[in-house]
Amino acid sequence: MKTFDISSREHYRNKVFPSPFHAHQAALNENREWSRWYDYLSVPAYGCETLEYFAGRNTCGVFDLTPMVKHRIAGPDALPFLDRLVTRDVTKLAPGRVGYSAWCDDAGRVIDDGTIFHLREGEYRLCSQEHQIDWLSINARGFDVEISEVTHDIAALALQGPTSAAVLRRMGCSAVDALKPFGLAHMDFGGTELAISRTGYTGDLGYELWIDPDRAGTLWDRLFEAGELHGIRPMGSLALETLRIEAGFILAGRDFAPALQTVRQHNTRSPFELGLGWLVDFRKPLFNGRRALLEESRKGSRWALARLDIEDNKPAEHAYVYDTRQRKIGWVTSATWSPSAKKNVALATVRAPHGKPGEKMRVEIYYQRELAWHRKMAQAVVVEGPFWDPPRRRQTPPADF
Repeated sequence: MKTFDISSREHYRNKVFPSPFHAHQAALNENREWSRWYDYLSVPAYGCETLEYFAGRNTCGVFDLTPMVKHRIAGPDALPFLDRLVTRDVTKLAPGRVGYSAWCDDAGRVIDDGTIFHLREGEYRLCSQEHQIDWLSINARGFDVEISEVTHDIAALALQGPTSAAVLRRMGCSAVDALKPFGLAHMDFGGTELAISRTGYTGDLGYELWIDPDRAGTLWDRLFEAGELHGIRPMGSLALETLRIEAGFILAGRDFAPALQTVRQHNTRSPFELGLGWLVDFRKPLFNGRRALLEESRKGSRWALARLDIEDNKPAEHAYVYDTRQRKIGWVTSATWSPSAKKNVALATVRAPHGKPGEKMRVEIYYQRELAWHRKMAQAVVVEGPFWDPPRRRQTPPADF
């Protein structure tokens, strides 16, 4: 038996929602600019995106995570359902732990990636970039599981940066001392439950806070009060974009086309082609796309994800990538100048077998100065791993910066 609950939502009657943190955001939004993240208003930058970026690397930044799509999956078959749905082995995800994963169609093409929160026995939360309720409902046939979209029922903040643990300690969250990366803890917050996960999208020390929307304003106030002496600052999506590229994290719709939204299948990607082969567990007897992925593992992939260290400081946005013989082999999907790594970095999709660490390439960059367009063929090299990966990200207990 499977149920899908969205009847109580205003989801289909409103075009855009203010976040539960909107009043606090508006008071700090010096630029008075708003963007849209699916159903919600979001802030690109409160003031200077550079200062917000450095808060995420040197102190701590607060990003409104409420618009992230969230699904609750519960019931006797919640575990076998999820294990059938995604490529990783969910049976190894204990209560109080969070796991990153991807899920595919029958052809082994990635529909989306996201995080699975094992809240408690028989109850999970799946967070993703794209709305997945249709796909989840279709795949729930034959499972005794309840599925509901709870995006509007949970307010969330990402607290990211080296002083984030110190801020939470000052707020009375002693659980952060024992919380390991991808760990999840719960605490009482004025009569309601506050969930704290050691997760984030910046590749640095950081946490995500999950609470009832009615207590969102109180959480914001308490957080900024505790962080006053720790350099806390609100952070918009422009700063987060630079942080996630430095961390080498991919983004649906930017670094790959979700399979359910793509007309031409050759434009989709498999987990292997996105550098996510480590998430594919063939020891599981059955999961969506297993047969196709097993065949790909034997024959090889068409594409590869390449992390590029590029000469000079001109970001290679929308650039073509060439091999050393000047043959076009791919294109850049995300690019930025990394203030922390002091490098011009990019994520690119290139034709296999290109993309191996140490391989040299050339990137065709166009940039505008004083209304004139300039073309530069920049040297690039493929690097292994993220561009930014500080030890504090894994240190337990975290240092009290």
